Amino acid sequence: MELFDTRTRTTAPLRAPRTVRLYVCGITPYDATHLGHAFLYTHMDVLVRWLTARGHRVRHVRNVTDVDDDIIRVARERGVDYRELAATEIARFDEDLAALGCWAPDVAPRATATVPAILTAVRGLVDAGAAYALDDGRVYFDVQRAERFGALSRLDRDAMLPQFAEKGGDPEAPGKRDALDFLLWQPSAPDEPAWDSAWGPGRPGWHIECSTMAMEELGPTIDLHGGGSDLTFPHHEAEIVQAEELTGQRPFARSWLHCAMVCGEDGEKMAKSRGNLAFVADLRTHTESAALRLLILQHHYRQGWCYQATQLPTASEQLKRWRAAAERGDQEAPGAREEVHAALDADLDTPRALAVLDAAADAGAGATVRWGAGLLGVRLEPASA
Repeated sequence: MELFDTRTRTTAPLRAPRTVRLYVCGITPYDATHLGHAFLYTHMDVLVRWLTARGHRVRHVRNVTDVDDDIIRVARERGVDYRELAATEIARFDEDLAALGCWAPDVAPRATATVPAILTAVRGLVDAGAAYALDDGRVYFDVQRAERFGALSRLDRDAMLPQFAEKGGDPEAPGKRDALDFLLWQPSAPDEPAWDSAWGPGRPGWHIECSTMAMEELGPTIDLHGGGSDLTFPHHEAEIVQAEELTGQRPFARSWLHCAMVCGEDGEKMAKSRGNLAFVADLRTHTESAALRLLILQHHYRQGWCYQATQLPTASEQLKRWRAAAERGDQEAPGAREEVHAALDADLDTPRALAVLDAAADAGAGATVRWGAGLLGVRLEPASA
């Protein structure tokens, strides 16, 4: 199987043993699942299904960032404990993905449960001279120690700085050695969650959470790391340099797979601040979940696209055609299975695989359609949305 590796910018055979160690960046549970989330996690589900069908065992880890600036802010706005907010949104997320036909990950570690390991990691980086503590309790990673910082995204410093500021960084914070140094530990405000540490009561930075959870569950080197393309910098850059400084082993991840962004109906990237989110739970009230899955798989995982409500009837009609063919008999479409195999082996080309199965449905090849739907996780049994 060949996949596009963000690090090398090439499509190459996936280098992995029989057990594939897969880490996928999960949600910060402060709002409902939107179509951008569904796009990422549905494609990751197809990847796991296809690797499994090819004879691999996949150790699939997808974290939950349940302590973060956003979740604390929203919990404060709603007047609820951040843990209560997280529990509510995680349950909604799990329900939405299950409805879309996604397999649950093998492990879904939470940042709050990993704090003891995170503290050990931060102490290790400070002791190694790769991080430094300030008198007010902040601990920063020293990016000047990391020659490979920027190698994944291939951004120069002038391009890094605005993205760093936009995506939660603090380039203007006093006391830092470099504007791009990122937080490993930060003091907590009186009404924020806090854990005791050598630097005072506080909480972890975002990036060290993922590095630690990945290594705790999968070891110092993982086979494949997935996530949204918006995480490439600074989040995944930070993950790499932290992990490799801690373990002394390279690479932290052998391959990097990034899914493209989904735009709202206004043509802008889906974001709560823009008010253009299409929530999966809302879409499920009038469109079957299997049709939503087909809509998602019509787009290659590296192909950005803009959602339009007018796309939903087309996906529903496609589902009806598949169902009608599946109910008509046991005919096979000659060569179709091999074509689907080839499509998925070619950088997980789901649009091409769907085109093959559409042709099989039009030809009345029910056996092929049932097989293909099962492989791609598309439920053909009529069900409520």
